Amino acid sequence: MYLVSICSFAEETSFRHVKVADAKGRQIQAVLTFSDQNKAVEVRPDKGSDVRIPYSSIEKFSYEFTKKHRVNEGTVLSTPIGIGAVAMLTKSRAHWLEIDYQDQDLPKAYVVRMDKKNYIRILDAIKAHTGKDSEILGNAKKEVVEQFRLGRFRN
Repeated sequence: MYLVSICSFAEETSFRHVKVADAKGRQIQAVLTFSDQNKAVEVRPDKGSDVRIPYSSIEKFSYEFTKKHRVNEGTVLSTPIGIGAVAMLTKSRAHWLEIDYQDQDLPKAYVVRMDKKNYIRILDAIKAHTGKDSEILGNAKKEVVEQFRLGRFRN
C-alpha cells in the first residue's frame, strides 16, 4: 500500500502602498495582504491595530475612484506666483476598495485607499485569492473598461 501525500503551499500576496484611516480619521500607510494560509484579508497599518477579515465572512468587494481638483491652502497661497494656478487645474485620483463583511452577525465595512500603480493588481488578487469578483461602482466602470481595452486588467 502506498501513501500519497499532496502538499499545497499557501500563498500570500501583499501590497505596501495602501492607506487606511486611523482612529482619528487620518490616512496612514498600511500593508494589505491576501493570506491563503490564514484564509483572510489582513491589513497591517504602520500605527494601530492589525485587521484580519476571514474570506468566509466577506460578502463583497467594491471598487470606486474619485477625482478632485488639487486645491488646498498651499496652492491658493502660491496662485499669484503662477505655480499654484497650474496645480489647481490638475486633478488627483483616489482608488478606493470597500470590503463588506460580517463580524459576529453584524454588517461591517472596511475601506482601503489603493495606490494608482497597484489597484489593478489588488483587484486581480481579490479574484485569485477569494474567488469573488469586485463590484465596480460609479465612474470606475469606464476606468475598468479602458484598462481592459489597454490589456492592463485581467479578471
